[in-house]
Amino acid sequence: MPKAKFVVYTRPKSPDHEDEYNKWYDKTHIPELRTLSGFVDARRFKRSSATTGPEGVDSSLPEYMAIYDLEADDLQAVFDGLSRAVAAGNVHLADVIQTDPLPKAGVYEERDP
Repeated sequence: MPKAKFVVYTRPKSPDHEDEYNKWYDKTHIPELRTLSGFVDARRFKRSSATTGPEGVDSSLPEYMAIYDLEADDLQAVFDGLSRAVAAGNVHLADVIQTDPLPKAGVYEERDP
């Protein structure tokens, strides 16, 4: 069964909404995604202020990152299921997440060495 990571970079729509954003992400969004076929785990991170070299941290990256562990024979089917769950109201989106610009996301498949 192929393994992959779904990486999503987000931020709250404003600093005033950060607590509500984190509550929604931790208590609603991640638990709902974990119920979907193919989503096996999730972790969230907040960007560190540590510098990575002479140029420092890329502050254009959103301050939050979620990494979802995926396991499925058909990764496209995982995202088709996610779309259906959103349309059916089984995965709730929140208005506390910044959508302009849209969150950045990518799927990374495990590679064989």
